[in-house]
Amino acid sequence: MRKAIILIFGITILQLNFACKSQYSVTELNNNFTSEQITDLKKITVFFKNQMCLNKDSDFKTCYERIPHEYFEASGNGFWTDIDFEEQKELYKKISKSTFDKIWSFCNSTENKTEKEKRHLCANAIGEYNNYLFDLGKQNPKIEEYAHWINASGDFNSLQLLYSKISKNKKYFDLNDPNIQLILAIHYLALNDQAKRNEKWIVE
Repeated sequence: MRKAIILIFGITILQLNFACKSQYSVTELNNNFTSEQITDLKKITVFFKNQMCLNKDSDFKTCYERIPHEYFEASGNGFWTDIDFEEQKELYKKISKSTFDKIWSFCNSTENKTEKEKRHLCANAIGEYNNYLFDLGKQNPKIEEYAHWINASGDFNSLQLLYSKISKNKKYFDLNDPNIQLILAIHYLALNDQAKRNEKWIVE
């Protein structure tokens, strides 16, 4: 009996140590999304990672750091423009509308040259995703700063998550953290959508 108690106690301690060392917080996700929506969010991260890694078997951090970010930034074209937009639109079909609507919305924008109104992907500035960012921001000032930008502008801006900013603030952008991976995935997919979507604005 005593050996059994010692064994159980030892296993419990190991599990606690493992949890502390290898797991990242899921509280913020659970507080803002249902289990089905969290599954959708994982699909978004996996899709982005596969596009970034060219479907090769590698971890998120390695793939992200291998990208020649400086080259892309100097050329004025973000690396995200290499993401296949047709496949990205298929991803949208694989996640529920409720998940999509908690993250993104559509706005109309006007082209400077043609003055034509177009359909533009923007952020849901008052949705659960923005609440999720603010929850994470309670422990991470850089994410709090980003959450305030999304909330105030209702949009995604390439300058907000430049590689130079992320590399200089590794303490706040742990690329092994699934929360950071999700934020980057949603951000860069939004920028790719904005760069490639070509639809007329339809008044409903």
